Amino acid sequence: MLKKGVLLDAASLGHDIDLNRLKEALGQLKIYDKTEPNQVAERIQGADVILTNKVIISASAIANADNLKLICVLATGVNNIDLEAASQAGIPVSNAVAYGTHSVAQHTLMLMLMLTTRQPLYQSAVANGSWNKSPFFCLMQHPVSELAGQHLVIVGSGELGRKVAQLAEAFEMKVSFSARPGNEANDDREPLDQLLPKADILSLHCPLADSTENLIDARRLSLAKPELMIINCARGGIVNEKDVLAALKMGKIGGYGTDVLTQEPPVNGNPLLDALQENLNLIITPHNAWISQHARQNIIDQTTRSIQTFTQTQ
Repeated sequence: MLKKGVLLDAASLGHDIDLNRLKEALGQLKIYDKTEPNQVAERIQGADVILTNKVIISASAIANADNLKLICVLATGVNNIDLEAASQAGIPVSNAVAYGTHSVAQHTLMLMLMLTTRQPLYQSAVANGSWNKSPFFCLMQHPVSELAGQHLVIVGSGELGRKVAQLAEAFEMKVSFSARPGNEANDDREPLDQLLPKADILSLHCPLADSTENLIDARRLSLAKPELMIINCARGGIVNEKDVLAALKMGKIGGYGTDVLTQEPPVNGNPLLDALQENLNLIITPHNAWISQHARQNIIDQTTRSIQTFTQTQ
């Protein structure tokens, strides 16, 4: 029986979610808004269940947790858990899956629409007074394209990638999924290198792994049309940020929209953030594609079910 849980970083999920069912699934739930690395060991002592979004649960933390039975990650990625240590200790690790499909998919389409209509450039023009000085009723110095008829290439054919494809098809786009990076020999779909020269828009929805780190680099960007728009709602490390910025500045791609950076938060800065001051078709959102209230509540609901299922099997 699970009697005591500890939630280490509740504030990372926002304060507008309902935790009542989660509390009911446990006899006691201690909630911390935020937990620093040096506070983890103390806070997890005596807990049957650790609930974490981004707080790292190391091998030493697992070894020293005196009553631990289950770790619940309030996200899809489990890279913040020492999975080998958990396995050796017989501690299962659960995570949330496909909780934000609609939220991330609509954010992806938003970035796609903003880039193809050159909104970063037009918003800048409005802000600097160019419209006020225009001899005509409108501004039209930046070429705008329509999504209809454009070729969208998607890397990642999971639930999220398929949802983006569905929305894109509603805009009458042609959609292709690339072969899984690193597994091209066993995949009957075209590899990314063959699809890139034909792509008008590239959207990334794959996990960050050895096979996808720096997937979009200078070599692959050289294969693309100069009009290519790139959308990254996956992980920052999938795109080589210096290479994509250089390509954007040199006009070798048409735009870049990203919800992720290689370091988050970017406490040490980032060249892409600096480039927002330049006249580029560039959009950066603060890793908030997933944050609809429904998506965040879905994480809690999935976690509650995981705890209930674990309890029933004991």
